[in-house]
Amino acid sequence: MSLPRDLGQLRASGYQPSSVKDEMRRNLIDKIRRNETLFPGIVGYDDTVIPQVENAVLSGQDIVLLGERGQAKTRLARSLVSLLDPSVPVVAGSEVNDDPMAPISRFAISEIAEKGDATPIAWIRPDSRYGEKLATPDITIADLIGEVDPIKVAEGRYLSDEMTIHYGLLPRTNRGVFCINELPDLAERIQVGLLNIMEERDVQIRGYKVRLELDLFVVASANPEDYTNRGRIITPLKDRFGTQIRTHYPRAIGHEIDIMESERAHYGVAGVEVRVPGYMKEIIAEITHAARRSSEISQRSGVSVRVSITNFENVVANAIKRAVRQGESVAVPRISDLIATRASTGGKIELESFGESRDDRVLDRIVQTAVLAAWARQFSAVELKPIVDAFEAGSQVEASDHLAATTYIRSIAAIPPLREIIGRVVEDDTSEPTLAAATEFVLEGLHLNRKLNKDRVDGTNRYRG
Repeated sequence: MSLPRDLGQLRASGYQPSSVKDEMRRNLIDKIRRNETLFPGIVGYDDTVIPQVENAVLSGQDIVLLGERGQAKTRLARSLVSLLDPSVPVVAGSEVNDDPMAPISRFAISEIAEKGDATPIAWIRPDSRYGEKLATPDITIADLIGEVDPIKVAEGRYLSDEMTIHYGLLPRTNRGVFCINELPDLAERIQVGLLNIMEERDVQIRGYKVRLELDLFVVASANPEDYTNRGRIITPLKDRFGTQIRTHYPRAIGHEIDIMESERAHYGVAGVEVRVPGYMKEIIAEITHAARRSSEISQRSGVSVRVSITNFENVVANAIKRAVRQGESVAVPRISDLIATRASTGGKIELESFGESRDDRVLDRIVQTAVLAAWARQFSAVELKPIVDAFEAGSQVEASDHLAATTYIRSIAAIPPLREIIGRVVEDDTSEPTLAAATEFVLEGLHLNRKLNKDRVDGTNRYRG
């Protein structure tokens, strides 16, 4: 059935206007009844954050999301658009998405007064009803609310005419969801303007008032340290947000891995298949979790999930580079590829003290902690004693991020206990690169448990008894 194209057809269709909060509440209830996933792609919040968001929407309360960087605050705000109707009618040509049955702007009111039922109607989709702004100290009232447009004045209109206004982001998001990121970074006078537009609907532009009954669902994000610090946010604005929700980083390794896999960049290389063992995914996720627990890393700014994502990408890139150079058709990340995480981790964390050499030592300790945690889930040092005995008898294995997989295969051929354990790790995948990666995983865990020595010789690690 075709959508109404003028006000008369809209009235005849039985359309009834509703506020954006009523619309979102109605659609949320429908999704709950159908047992639908409310926010696909949001991982780890099912039992913590999302229930609070549901309550806020059902209560019609604006939301402030408190959390450190990389906790999906903006993504969650953008996901609220899924609770909007597939399309809603507006007065065609309106800058503020005027509801044809309840116009608020001078333009729409004049159009309807002049054309009546023949007033043209346009239909807008949910993505056109979302507005977002990153708060910075240089934001002006004009950015958020509006300003007199000198071109419209030059066309012959008077300054007192509302039609001279160029509306800002908030009015242009009327009947939608508006998100302002890092709220405490707004200057106090801009916070006052935001409070007025949210609470009183009175906007003062260049000395005269324009009353706009804006219909908005407002979401703000902030770092907890800034939000709770006195002087960073005015109390009346803080009081305006009905619900305050504390976000968090993924609490389970499995959730961190899900985010890594869904968010990492995928760049295929002709002739090379990438296979990432489960234990390598666990190690990369564990690196981030270990960093979040480390007293040597500043937790005030947080350790973002982007650390996991970029580390995953760099480790895979290092494995692909080796496969291309060695002419291998399969690229499998190894423990030695974790050296690539230095570059992707170092720029995303803040150490409690400075110094280039110290930075490397801290990151190395975090990587070792992560490897030990993943290794301990699969092995115990006691069950691998036959491997240790073989090394005590003189066996050695060389490992490096640039060595061909065939080098490992020759080494483990002479150590039957190691071959047996590696077979348990790789299961059905017996390709040489996979066997090489498993070899490093087993031996590095034994080294970190102080069962094997590891020497660094000409860029190559040598495991020995």
